[in-house]
Amino acid sequence: MFEKLDFIEERYEELSNKISDPEIIAQQEAWRKFCKEHSDMTPIVNKYREYRSVKDTAGEAKQLLDEKLDKDFREMVELELEESRKKAEEIENDLKILLLPKDPNDEKNVIVEIRGGAGGEEAALFAADLLRMYSRYAERNRWAVEMMNSNPTDIGGYKEVSFMIEGQGAYSRLKFESGVHRVQRIPSTESGGRIHTSTVTVAVLPEVEEVEVDINANDLRIDVFRAGGPGGQCVNTTDSAVRITHMPTGLVVSCQDEKSQHKNKDKAMKILRSRLYEIVQQQQHAEIAEARKSQVGTGDRSERIRTYNFPQGRVSDHRINLTLHKLEAVLDGDINEIIDALITTDQSEKLKNTLD
Repeated sequence: MFEKLDFIEERYEELSNKISDPEIIAQQEAWRKFCKEHSDMTPIVNKYREYRSVKDTAGEAKQLLDEKLDKDFREMVELELEESRKKAEEIENDLKILLLPKDPNDEKNVIVEIRGGAGGEEAALFAADLLRMYSRYAERNRWAVEMMNSNPTDIGGYKEVSFMIEGQGAYSRLKFESGVHRVQRIPSTESGGRIHTSTVTVAVLPEVEEVEVDINANDLRIDVFRAGGPGGQCVNTTDSAVRITHMPTGLVVSCQDEKSQHKNKDKAMKILRSRLYEIVQQQQHAEIAEARKSQVGTGDRSERIRTYNFPQGRVSDHRINLTLHKLEAVLDGDINEIIDALITTDQSEKLKNTLD
C-alpha cells in the first residue's frame, strides 16, 4: 500500500507542476484532464502526509523514551506515543478506504424514477411523499431538481414520476436508494382505521452522456401525441408529448411535461440513455457476481430495502438493520444518517473483500 502511496504522491507533484505550466494551461482539454486527476489525488496525498507526520511524532517520542527521563516527563511522552499510534492506525484505515476503486459514476447527476407499486392510490400518494423527500434532500445540498416526466393522479399522487438531480456527487450519495420502499400507515381513504402496507419502486440512474451509450437512430421509433393530465387539465392543443421506443430492447420512454416537443424529446433521450446504461451495468455485474456480494445492496428494483412505519414513527433500512425513530424528519429530506451508514457499510464490505 505504501509503495502505491509513494507513487501517487510523486504523480501528484508532477501534476502540480503541469497545471501551473503556461504551455499546458494553453491546451484547455489537457489542462482540465490534469486538474481533474490532481483534484482526485488531493485527499489521498493530504491524508498520506498527515500519516507520515503522525508516524514521525511517534518515532520522536520513542527515541525520547530511550533516554533517562524523570517520571512525569516519561509518562507524558508515553501518553503522546500511545496517542500517535492510535492516530496512525485510524489514518491507515482512512487511507485504505481512499484507495478503494472509485465508482466511475459517483460524481454524476442522477435521474430518479419513482413508480407506485402494490397499494393502488395509497402507493401513488407515497410516491409523491418520496418525490418531496428527495427534492428536500437536494435542496439541503443546494442541488438542482428538474422534472423529467410525471403521471399524476387526481388526489395528488403519482403513478410514476421521473426527475433529475444535478449536483456534484449526487450519484455517490443516492445510488443506494434503488429498490422497493414499503410504507405502513392508515390511508386517508380508510374509514376503519386499519393500517395498510403499500410499496413504491425507486430507481436511481446516473446521467449518461451521448458518447457513453451508442444509440442507433434506426433502432428508435418516435411517436408524438397530445399531453394530458388528470381531470382534463394541462391538455395541449399540439402534439408536444413524445414517446420513444428502443426497438432492440423494447424500452419505452415518454415525456410530456414540457410544452415543447423538442424539449420533451431531449428529456426522453436522457432517460433512455440512462436506462440502457443501467442494462449494460447489470450485465457486467452479473458476470462478476462475487463483486456483487461485497455491496450493501444489489440495487435491484425488486429488492425491499426500507420500511416507513407511520404509526410508530420509524424508518428501517433492512440492508444494514438500521432503525431511526424520526420518520417526519426523514420524509423532510433529513436522510444523511441513513446514507452515511450505507456508505460506511459498503466501504467496510469492500475492504473486507480486498483482504479475503
